[in-house]
Amino acid sequence: MLARIKNYAPTAYSLIASAVFLDSLRFKFTNAIETQVIFGRLDAWAASLGAPGLFAQTGLFSQYVIGSAELLASTLLLLGLFPALRRLQTLGALIAVAVMTGAVNFHLWTPLGIDPNNDGGGLFFMAVTVWLTSVAMLFARRRTLFTIMAELRDVIVPPMEAPMSSKTRQAPA
Repeated sequence: MLARIKNYAPTAYSLIASAVFLDSLRFKFTNAIETQVIFGRLDAWAASLGAPGLFAQTGLFSQYVIGSAELLASTLLLLGLFPALRRLQTLGALIAVAVMTGAVNFHLWTPLGIDPNNDGGGLFFMAVTVWLTSVAMLFARRRTLFTIMAELRDVIVPPMEAPMSSKTRQAPA
């Protein structure tokens, strides 16, 4: 029974996170009033810290940038349901953890608060849900995660070749 749960849990994680992300895109990409309120509060907060426009519609962390990251994460999570593309789930979960870590922290530590749209904290609860399922996905796919990290390390810092001893070196011709 436990083996069966371990086998199907990553599928459930992918479906839950993707469903939440894809549902939220209709608000972000249509510039819904709820999105305007959230990103407006965040932009006002950023402006008070000397970074005006950071969360504005053309800002570095605009609703469109965040929505695009969510779309990419959900696409990778769903493509990873195909066995040949399983590795993409890990990449999608990494993106989801990054985006949702930001979302949860902005809800907790900025004037945005846990209930910015007077929905009883539903938006915050969904962000935490996606964060938890994505962390669980990374745990479930930790071998793949470590492989990806090792490959990334090798690209950034190529492995050094072992120096040859004087006996194995050939004299120049």
